[in-house]
Amino acid sequence: MSFLTLDISYYGKYIYQGQVLWAQIDANRHLRHSAYADFCAQARSNLLNQVGLSLEKFSTHEIGPILFKETTTYFKEVKMDEFVKVSVELTKYNTTNSRFSFRHVIYKGEGLKCATIEVDGAWMDLSKRKLTAVPADWKPILEALPKSKDYVEIS
Repeated sequence: MSFLTLDISYYGKYIYQGQVLWAQIDANRHLRHSAYADFCAQARSNLLNQVGLSLEKFSTHEIGPILFKETTTYFKEVKMDEFVKVSVELTKYNTTNSRFSFRHVIYKGEGLKCATIEVDGAWMDLSKRKLTAVPADWKPILEALPKSKDYVEIS
């Protein structure tokens, strides 16, 4: 069985699904805090890849995503061998400087909400090591990302 599944029928709802592994458990026998961030990073990567922003596309343009802030709110414990699903939505996007915010929600079982993780970031030019705007041909791709009900676009 694969621990990573892109389920197109849930596209925009659950973009990552996986089993909690022994290596992701802490001394309290539940999912360690950094594993939540790992699930979300993988979900973001899956989402970007799904809409056409693969690692190859990033490397061709010498651009990479960076995070400035990550906030996690926990609701329910997640334990070893449970399966989680992660949804990802764009909550804010600045069309001028390409700063972005994503909201991830981690669920277990039949939709029990366990955590919400919000990240703020931007795109970085990897050779100049400075923030950059995305290429013009990426704009339609970014517009295809699922957006939250409280989505805000800044220009």
